[in-house]
Amino acid sequence: MVRTGSAQAPAGPTLAVVAREAGVSVPTASKVVNGREDVAPETRRRVTEALDRLGYVRRPRFDAARPPGLVDLVLAAPDGPGAGAVLRGAAEAAYEAGLELVVSAGPGRTAGGLPERGWLDRLAARGSSGVLFDLAGLSPAQYSWLDQHRVPYVLIDPAHEPPPGVVSVGAANWRGGVTATEHLLALGHERIAVLAGRPGTMSGDARVAGHRSALASAGVRQRAEYLRYPGLDEAAVRLSTRDLLDLAEPPTAVFVTSDRMAPGVYGALAERGLAVPDDLSVVGFDDLPVARWSVPALTTVRQPLAEMAATALRLLVRMTRGDHPEGTRAELSTRLVHRTSTAARPGPEH
Repeated sequence: MVRTGSAQAPAGPTLAVVAREAGVSVPTASKVVNGREDVAPETRRRVTEALDRLGYVRRPRFDAARPPGLVDLVLAAPDGPGAGAVLRGAAEAAYEAGLELVVSAGPGRTAGGLPERGWLDRLAARGSSGVLFDLAGLSPAQYSWLDQHRVPYVLIDPAHEPPPGVVSVGAANWRGGVTATEHLLALGHERIAVLAGRPGTMSGDARVAGHRSALASAGVRQRAEYLRYPGLDEAAVRLSTRDLLDLAEPPTAVFVTSDRMAPGVYGALAERGLAVPDDLSVVGFDDLPVARWSVPALTTVRQPLAEMAATALRLLVRMTRGDHPEGTRAELSTRLVHRTSTAARPGPEH
């Protein structure tokens, strides 16, 4: 069920009743309801359980009854490689909807894992109708705060599976992994390596799974030594690429599950006096600016970041109006952008 606001809260137990049930003072119960951080974890747990047990209806700070005028976009890294596309998509959709968009960097956390003091309160105080989060994910305390205050929100491309009922927008990562691998197979490559981020993320795991599926469909043997997880650090990517080149049967192509890995691959090849795509074809994923700036320009699977952000904002507007999306996960299609980093395999494979 999508978390949204309600125009009129039904009658229910008072905060004094909740405080008595939890064995705390009314001011302490009020702090929990209002998302304050200066409450001991055990006290917070007792009050939260009492709120749920008694059916206490928290008064929403975000009023879904009034027309939305302001929405927040929270970016993990405003200077990150994909932030510009996300901002552009959200801003264009907000303009079409007649909304103002407030952009901020993702909140820090206290030692207890709660949002930094005042950040969520400031968000509420400026009267936003809802929030778009372009973050890897939220902490349990942040999800709890948003839930307690009936804040409509949508996650853009979360790294991990969000809690049930949370609306998110992502890309067709599995299909993109299939597309990248099928492109290399069509060029005659069968020794195809994969450099991926850390295992356990939704997008990365789906891209690797798509690669494996494409190989299986083509009847190509999957080689365990061709799968590496260096993450996004360029030095680690260089090291993994060197290891691949040192194999008895090195790959003739590599699929990097993020464009940000490509410079590391290119650098490792240059150290050996090798070149892209003459000695190794490289295909990426995301279509970030680095894909266009690379020399040679990187063939990649385009993740529609701007369209994802725009879709997320339109879903958020529906939620602020009390509309419930049919599903909690929207996936936008990906497509191959063919540039010059891939070519037919350099020679017969054995």
